[in-house]
Amino acid sequence: MAKSKTGSFWLTETVTIGTGDTTGTGTIDLGAYVDVGDQQALSIESVDVIWQAHNTAADVYHSWFGPVVGGNAAFDVQLTELNPGSVIITADDNSLVASAAMSIDDINNVLSFGPDLYPDNFGKLDESRMVVNDSLYVVAKSTIAIEANYALLATVRIKARIVKLSTKDWMAIAIQSTASDN
Repeated sequence: MAKSKTGSFWLTETVTIGTGDTTGTGTIDLGAYVDVGDQQALSIESVDVIWQAHNTAADVYHSWFGPVVGGNAAFDVQLTELNPGSVIITADDNSLVASAAMSIDDINNVLSFGPDLYPDNFGKLDESRMVVNDSLYVVAKSTIAIEANYALLATVRIKARIVKLSTKDWMAIAIQSTASDN
């Protein structure tokens, strides 16, 4: 069983898909929170994704995504324990912590969030996602290149706390995490 060492706090990472690109990546360093010797882990309670369009010419941020892609498009973002490089992994991968999707029907002016229904609200200590790796990785993808003078930003907000795990729990999580790498 985990014992909380801190109250809840927020970690954030913004990934940018810039002009002409279809992928953005980022890393969240957990070295200050995870400690093998003390069996200290990060307990993730929830993950939110905030999408923003950035007009880079005017340096304005907004939620109007039409000019960012200039056509129908889909966007994916994933938070993982292991580094997938710049690819979106399958939903059955144990290293997947959270994910989100957004679609734009530019012709009909419709913005939707789905079909990604992955539960990114884990709950308090007994239900939270325990992480023993020293980094988390964010990958954001677009189905088409971003238009000139625009960027798409995906900000991942993680509600977490530092916990101390029992030896058995620490080993179980470490083995599962290592097995995911194979």
